[in-house]
Amino acid sequence: MVQKLQPREINLRYLIDNFGLQRVRKNDLFPEWQENLPEVTDTEKQLLDRVQDIYYNLVDSPPLLENAVKLAIISPILFIAGLYESPFQLKAEKSIAIQEEDEGRIIEGRIDILILKKDFWVTVIESKQLSFSTDAALAQLLTYMLADPHPQTPTFGMIATGANFIFVKLVRGETPEFALSPEFVIRNPGNELYRVLQILKRLSQLPD
Repeated sequence: MVQKLQPREINLRYLIDNFGLQRVRKNDLFPEWQENLPEVTDTEKQLLDRVQDIYYNLVDSPPLLENAVKLAIISPILFIAGLYESPFQLKAEKSIAIQEEDEGRIIEGRIDILILKKDFWVTVIESKQLSFSTDAALAQLLTYMLADPHPQTPTFGMIATGANFIFVKLVRGETPEFALSPEFVIRNPGNELYRVLQILKRLSQLPD
């Protein structure tokens, strides 16, 4: 009998033991978050400053739940990045399933937001409420990324809590490897959403 699991039941140790996943801590696996980043225009900065203001308005009236994070913070950033426009397609609550070859277990779940370009996965986005840590969401995001039907190309993901943003790159080969960007925090001095936008725009420019 096939055993069905939900991504929220999966931790990083499970992915390491059952899928051979390995963490790479050197920067050379994931140069896209730091090299050849597009400029942020003055207009984009003004819009991102307004998103930051929205964040502070929301945290003054807790709790800041997941749907509010997606609606008020993540959605405007994706709009500013141009990811709602052609050639991109947005899929919300995209169903996925991956099966372990030897154990007969299937992991089923739903990706919060999937950005596609010509059927290739541009970015997988996992959103959480403000109190959720990005570390706690990492295994769930990687599970979704492992379900990308195009293993020959890297898969990129983003975890967003509304306050914190972190990017993930997964490269699948004989041994699947992943690497992380630093964590960008909306309440830090300045506006780290500028860098979040730059990385999203950089990923959207990668060849499919």
